[in-house]
Amino acid sequence: MNNRRRLTGVVASDKMTKTVVVEITSTYKHPLYKKVVHATNRLKAHDELGAKVGDQVLIVESRPLSKDKRWVVQSILRRKGEDVDAVEIPVLGMTETEPAVAEEPAAEEAEAEEAEPSTPETDTEGEGE
Repeated sequence: MNNRRRLTGVVASDKMTKTVVVEITSTYKHPLYKKVVHATNRLKAHDELGAKVGDQVLIVESRPLSKDKRWVVQSILRRKGEDVDAVEIPVLGMTETEPAVAEEPAAEEAEAEEAEPSTPETDTEGEGE
C-alpha cells in the first residue's frame, strides 16, 4: 500500500454533485487539564460511490481536486442502518503494487508443502547408511 493518510468518518452532507462532506471525530485527553476533549473536523471529499448522509466512509488523501477538495471516498464501510461489505474503487492517481492479502496464505502453504517432503527424504537417507 502507499503512504497516503486514510481517515474514517460519517457523511454529514451529500447535497453537492460528486462531493460529500465527511465529519471526522477525534477524542483525546487535554495535555494540561487532563479532561477528555471531543474534536470534529469537516472535510470535503470526491465521491464516485454515491454515499448518503449517515454512511460511515473511508477517505484517502489525494491531489487537489478543487478549491476545497483534497480527499477521495475510497470505500463505504457501513450504510446508515445496515452493514455492507466494503466497496472499493480505484482512487485517483493511486496504483497497487503489493499482492493481495488473499494470495499470501497460498504462497505460504506452497512453501510449507515443499519443506515437508524434503524432511522425510533426509530421514530415509540417514537410515540407509
